[in-house]
Formats: sequence, structure tokens, C-alpha cells
Amino acid sequence: MAGQLRDVNMSGAADASQTNLAELSFEAALDELENLVAKLESGQASLEESISLYERGALLKAHCEDRLKRAQMRVDQIVESPQGVGLEPARLG
Repeated sequence: MAGQLRDVNMSGAADASQTNLAELSFEAALDELENLVAKLESGQASLEESISLYERGALLKAHCEDRLKRAQMRVDQIVESPQGVGLEPARLG
């Protein structure tokens, strides 16, 4: 798969174009994930389609978690001091 993933639309059909997951914003990935969950919860997808949707959803979830972690690291670098706002190296863990 090497970063290239199938884009699944709400009908479950694979889109002819491939979406590079790394290029998706957090909001776009979350929106797609919410749509996949709704499709799975509706119970109207075939077994194979459900598996494909679940796989894509797992990748989208990991992508969103990574985007949030990166955002948190950026926020953690901002510290307030008596001299004003400054930057501090992020602490992992």
C-alpha cells in the first residue's frame, strides 16, 4: 500500500483515484471516518465492503491520532513565562 490507499465513497465503491492519506487534513480524515462508521452502522454494506470500509477506517483513525499528537506537541512547545510567550522543546511521554 505504501501510503497509497483506496478512497471509498459512501456507496462503498472504490474511487478510481487514490487518496494519499498523508495529504488529508485532520478534518477531512475525520469526516471520511464518520461517513464510514455511518455506512457500517447502517448494516447495508456487504461483508467484503464492510471489511474494506473497516480497513480504511482503521487507517483513518491512526491518521487522525497522529495529526492530534503532532498538534499537541506543537501546543506543548508554547509556554508562558513572566517574559511572555516562548517556545520550549516538546516532552514526549
